[in-house]
Amino acid sequence: MTTGGDLSLSLLYFNGCPNWRLADERLRNALDRLGQPDQPIEYLTVTTPEQIDQLQFRGSPTVLVNGRDPFLDRDAPVGLSCRVYRTGDGLAGSPTVEQLVEALNPFTAARATAEPA
Repeated sequence: MTTGGDLSLSLLYFNGCPNWRLADERLRNALDRLGQPDQPIEYLTVTTPEQIDQLQFRGSPTVLVNGRDPFLDRDAPVGLSCRVYRTGDGLAGSPTVEQLVEALNPFTAARATAEPA
């Protein structure tokens, strides 16, 4: 995982996933809103059954914040599939910018107070 201070972000996906670029765009938008536009993001293409099992990959795209999935649905199957997120507008292939801001805010707020002015 790529680290940026106390925050590490990863975007996991498989080739052919129709939603990973939208998730990337929304993640970058959320980081901009939180004043962290330069936060590095690690991109990981999941391709093997071993990766799927090791990562407990529950579909593409998956965003990990400090190694954890803030949108984890433990009932979702592990496998190479498209992921669905519950949003205020119904099911979608990516979390909304607002959901990502909410997931990232505790980490970016803590980092902002720890950095010298």
